[in-house]
Amino acid sequence: MDRHIHIEQLKNTAIEDLEVEIVERKGQGHPDSLIDGASESVSRALCEYYLQNYGNILHHNVDKGLLVGGRSNPVFGGGDVIEPIYVIVAGRAVSFIAKENKMEPIPVGRLTVSAIKKFFKSNMRFLDPEKHIIVDYRIKQGSADLIHIFEKSKGIPSSNDTSIGVGYAPLSPTERLVLETERFLNSDKLKKEIPELGEDIKVMGLRKHREINLTIAAATISSLIPDKSHYVSIMEDTKKRVEDFSSKITDMDVKLKMNPADDYQRGVFYLTVTGTSAEAGDDGNTGRGNRSNGLITPLRECSMEASAGKNPVNHTGKLFNILAQRIADKVYNEVKGIREVYTRMLSCIGNPIDQPQIASVALVLEQGISLSSIKTDVESITEEQISKVTDLTSLILSGSIRFF
Repeated sequence: MDRHIHIEQLKNTAIEDLEVEIVERKGQGHPDSLIDGASESVSRALCEYYLQNYGNILHHNVDKGLLVGGRSNPVFGGGDVIEPIYVIVAGRAVSFIAKENKMEPIPVGRLTVSAIKKFFKSNMRFLDPEKHIIVDYRIKQGSADLIHIFEKSKGIPSSNDTSIGVGYAPLSPTERLVLETERFLNSDKLKKEIPELGEDIKVMGLRKHREINLTIAAATISSLIPDKSHYVSIMEDTKKRVEDFSSKITDMDVKLKMNPADDYQRGVFYLTVTGTSAEAGDDGNTGRGNRSNGLITPLRECSMEASAGKNPVNHTGKLFNILAQRIADKVYNEVKGIREVYTRMLSCIGNPIDQPQIASVALVLEQGISLSSIKTDVESITEEQISKVTDLTSLILSGSIRFF
């Protein structure tokens, strides 16, 4: 089978050799991450219902989501949400099915509302989905042509769209630091030690030569902070912990700013009632946040596809971003002499998902390594991973793959 694999050498300067590097990570409580999670939770709920009741995942794509921030009044020792957060997920899904000569309705609305509320409850400790959010949906029956494409394959699914997937490896030290810092601050362990930290944590990294400037915006829980001095101590404690954590990730000089918008003299503090800025006017869109590797990296190649909410069976806007990343990781880890790997994949609507229009693997090589000496190994890994693309569906549904 011709999988249209193309291997080439790049003459690019490796990211670590650039004088300036910029990296961003929006944490699990950021409005863009929350709406990504809401869209994905609806897709998974639909998949589970379809499988339980019909034995197959039916056509759906619910990757259009909007989070409209509410209004709140956080104060030291308390506060309340004045106007709830509004969440709406839109898209298409099989909403009725012919069964025993009858049209059986599928409770898409109930599944949607339940899934979103469950997602918020499991990801935000101080956000009550019954009080603090309004959940809405606009999910309609899918178009006949896309449903036909979804259903026509008896083996390898046919691509739902003509989509681009991009992945790269390895993460640079700056990228790894930004990613791991947010995960550290939102870890169960740290939340037990500093429960005053909310889940809306954004990390921005700027590397200039061998110095990294980290800017961290961390929401705090107002009800757990009685006064200004307690807030200041929390910021100081968190800063020290991040500095210690950073020293374990990189030997570069790391300078850290915690909540730089605070103005203690004027009484400005990053207080929230629920742990997210979404309660007070910050909004979110599905696909506007982290790319499929969990980062926003303007100096790297990336796809603008929103992976969250797309169906995990044949939408290559989701599958090919995950697949491209897995190819890049495996090539970098198993083939010696490579500094950087960039994988670009393009599908064609209606074609089997294991037959991309192109699977382009571009390599930045170490000095003295020739493309001809490693090309066969790279092609073999790429071929193998593409042949296993259908395995991704179950991995996505089990939660084994993180992609935003």
